[in-house]
Amino acid sequence: MPLKLYFPTLLLLFYSTLIFSQNEKFQNNPAVSDSIYSEILKEQRLFYVQFPDNYNTNSEVKYPVAFILDGEFLMPTVHNFQGYYSGGFTPEMILIGISNLNNRTRDLTTSKITESYGMPYTRQNGEAENFVNFMANELIPYIEKNYSVSSFRTLIGHSYGGLFTVYTLIHHPELFANYVAIDPSLDWDKQKLIKEAKDVLSSKNYQGKSLFMSLNGQLHWQNKEITIDNVMEDDSDDTLFPRSNLSFKNTVEKYQDNGLALEWKFYPNDLHGTIQFPSVRDGLIALFKWFQMENTDKINSFETSTEELNSIIRYRADKLEQHLGYVVPPYPEDLLNMSGYMSMDMQNMERAKLYFESAIEFYPKSANAYDSMSDFYEQNKDIKNALKYAQMAYKIESSDYLKQKIKKLSTD
Repeated sequence: MPLKLYFPTLLLLFYSTLIFSQNEKFQNNPAVSDSIYSEILKEQRLFYVQFPDNYNTNSEVKYPVAFILDGEFLMPTVHNFQGYYSGGFTPEMILIGISNLNNRTRDLTTSKITESYGMPYTRQNGEAENFVNFMANELIPYIEKNYSVSSFRTLIGHSYGGLFTVYTLIHHPELFANYVAIDPSLDWDKQKLIKEAKDVLSSKNYQGKSLFMSLNGQLHWQNKEITIDNVMEDDSDDTLFPRSNLSFKNTVEKYQDNGLALEWKFYPNDLHGTIQFPSVRDGLIALFKWFQMENTDKINSFETSTEELNSIIRYRADKLEQHLGYVVPPYPEDLLNMSGYMSMDMQNMERAKLYFESAIEFYPKSANAYDSMSDFYEQNKDIKNALKYAQMAYKIESSDYLKQKIKKLSTD
């Protein structure tokens, strides 16, 4: 790479290369299927697992995990989004797509009904609590035992899945950190869940919990005069769905002191069947806003001191640990490594050393991190330390390249 380019240009080029690389891997990273027998549901339950592009079964790295209802349909959308945005806007995650092809209404609806909108309702329904128990006591423990996931969990659902997502937030908020309810069917059972939520939201502590909720633009089946500004004034069944959504939003906002972070968005140009894609994008970006990089202007500036850069790195590491609940590298190894080499090229050895030291600190099992530090010392004609770090790299990865490098440094 021509390191004579201006530093921000190189950084931009790095991100562009990273995005194309991620999407190339994304195209060749199919989901795998798995299943467990549920004693709670008395049936075999199918789900799908989508790994991050750089997932390594031998690695000790644990990833945040997203549980996606209606997995066959909604998980590809989440995966597609992650292919473009993970790493910079959202963390890399393991995706679990739960199949709801069978018994969907039974499992995702939150109370039993025998009629809906004045018509008899004969489908089996109202067993969301049972399905929550399956997830909490069988599925989540199975996932945590068999896959490299952390305890930072996100739940994503659309329509009845969105209803179930809100139900879980209200009655079992400890299960997930993030809740994405896409066009949720909160009109179910004459808004029963909304009535339950008023008591719960006024008394429970939701600190550290986040909810994204969306509403589609078809506010009335026939009347185009109904808008987002006047829909609450209508009392017909035709607007019960959007009015339920807005009513719940208003309830959440009324009890803001409980700590629940709410992001709500209206999509005037989308229907119930098209709102999934923009909601996944906007919802995950909103809920992971804290993950996105800060102080990039200072990182790009030649004027920023090494001390301030170190503070920026420490701040981000502490912030990610605070949100995720475990230690996580503040930046990708490739970014730290490239920044170190670019700093060397610009003869800023103090900054280069900081980047290489940070790479070793946060990626202690990476041979490449130690090899880069070896290059740093070799360029600064400190052959003793160059050899030391090359040998450390070789202990991790006994490659021919490192073997030859050690031989060369030993004779210098």
